[in-house]
Amino acid sequence: MHSVSVAGAVVRSDGRVLAIRRADNGHWEPPGGVLELGEDIEAGVRREVLEETGLHVRVGELTGLYKNMKRGVVALVFRCSVVSGTPRPSEEAVDVRWLTPDEVQARMAPAYACRILDALASGPVAVRAHDGHEPLE
Repeated sequence: MHSVSVAGAVVRSDGRVLAIRRADNGHWEPPGGVLELGEDIEAGVRREVLEETGLHVRVGELTGLYKNMKRGVVALVFRCSVVSGTPRPSEEAVDVRWLTPDEVQARMAPAYACRILDALASGPVAVRAHDGHEPLE
């Protein structure tokens, strides 16, 4: 069995990217989660970012496809921009911060940092596999 998740790489005009510290495991990640059955992909990105951060976003281009080989989760990551709202913690995110690319690398597991860094890079959509922590490439 596989599940499909989505995440928003929400990029600010100064190049900082939104990150959350998850309430369940304390890890820093881009906001996102599992799509609901029958939910449109872009609607899922907007819902997840809003639920976890309080921000309404515009969903832009797909920047990466990632598969957790141990758990069978396929994640689609989209570059997003803020439409409205103020970042705030939630039940799912105990902290919400705008991070620089260097801070992303320092705080996130490599399997999640690459999602943000891929979203900031120009070029084709990234396709990567990982074990939940490290890329398998």
